[in-house]
Amino acid sequence: MDLVTIGILSFGLLFVLIALHIPIGVAMGLSGLIGVAFAIDPNAALSLLSTQPSSTFSNRDLIILPLFILMGSFASAAGLSGDLFRLVYAFLGHRPGGLAYATIGACAGFGAVSGSSLATAATMTKVAMPEMVARNYSRRLASGSIAAGGTLGMLIPPSIVMVVYGHLTEQFVLTLFAAALVPGAIAVLFHFAAIRLVVTLDPAAGPAGRRATWRERGRQVLKSWPVVALVVVVMGGIYSGIFTVEESAAVGALFTFLIWMLRTDGRFDGLFDILVETGRATAVIFLIIVGASIFTFALTASTVPEALVNWIGGLEIAPILVICAILVMYLILGAVFETISAMVITLPFVFPLVTGLGYDPIWWGIINVMVIEIGLITPPIGMNVFVLHKMAPDLPLRTVFAGTAPFLAADLMRLGLLVAFPGVVLWLPTAIGAMG
Repeated sequence: MDLVTIGILSFGLLFVLIALHIPIGVAMGLSGLIGVAFAIDPNAALSLLSTQPSSTFSNRDLIILPLFILMGSFASAAGLSGDLFRLVYAFLGHRPGGLAYATIGACAGFGAVSGSSLATAATMTKVAMPEMVARNYSRRLASGSIAAGGTLGMLIPPSIVMVVYGHLTEQFVLTLFAAALVPGAIAVLFHFAAIRLVVTLDPAAGPAGRRATWRERGRQVLKSWPVVALVVVVMGGIYSGIFTVEESAAVGALFTFLIWMLRTDGRFDGLFDILVETGRATAVIFLIIVGASIFTFALTASTVPEALVNWIGGLEIAPILVICAILVMYLILGAVFETISAMVITLPFVFPLVTGLGYDPIWWGIINVMVIEIGLITPPIGMNVFVLHKMAPDLPLRTVFAGTAPFLAADLMRLGLLVAFPGVVLWLPTAIGAMG
């Protein structure tokens, strides 16, 4: 068999193993090892099995993954998501749809702490849904704002998905974080616009609450000082140059631990569960990274990415049409696969193709994260929707998907804007000199 055929068969084997419910990290590693054995020789496959895990586990840059996960676990246990929700509501609760605005704002803020969309959606379901139900909000608006707001968890820095992307594509994580800030702000504004449209068309969907006094707002700001301080310390430390990304992750984990200790009156109840949760999440991500590294090596050895780039180049079609086709593929994958899995499965051939067409790898990293993020609320299998349904079984899936429709439309408009104008993504990292 020629090398390209071996690569294609390796990819086919990967999807067969996934269909058999083999963990994706294991499936990618096994498919890659078999591909290398046929493309080069069995000894090369055995050598790869020994070198790739050790190089991944000894990679200093990846220390930020367990630290950011630990930071998010402590923040969730300390109730910081509730602080954020009440803080935003104090300023926007008097507007129609105020609780939905507060949900989106809290999701964006908690995303800056947890770095995970599914964790953000699950946490905000517990915090925001009871409040909106008690205030007679439409179930569609309530569930839609939580599911859509949860997707911000992977876009707002620090993002676990961006760390994985940066590692696998050898891009600076700090540059990715800087590039995500403006798109993240745009995402929040577009979601706010979707809420405004819903409550304008149906005022009963989101009744306005009482306007908080400035004294009440001040008290809420004081109550929310831990989460405000955390964002300032972690993100401010990174962009001011006081901390490296690794140091900021360590400081953030320590800071949230101290907040958690303060709020539990110094008791260690639940600490073991938090550490186990962090260990499990870290192990899954590292397994996926090891598997992706092996699979990427196999595809590169089989020359599939190079053949794909040459084939696309020979079609003589506009590069933007290729990008649009890839985005449609990711919308489908994002609706079916877990976020990191959807990205790492496709990076070995998509990344060389996109950069081969002349697009910036930092820009593509943000677009890649955004389009998978949109897939989390895309029918028929939006992962965030199913997380919300699991947390609130009384909500029919049809209701949740209907609620996400205006947010999905806003997200697609945002995606189109940033694809058409890449400078919006690259402006901030260029302005602060983070493009390297």
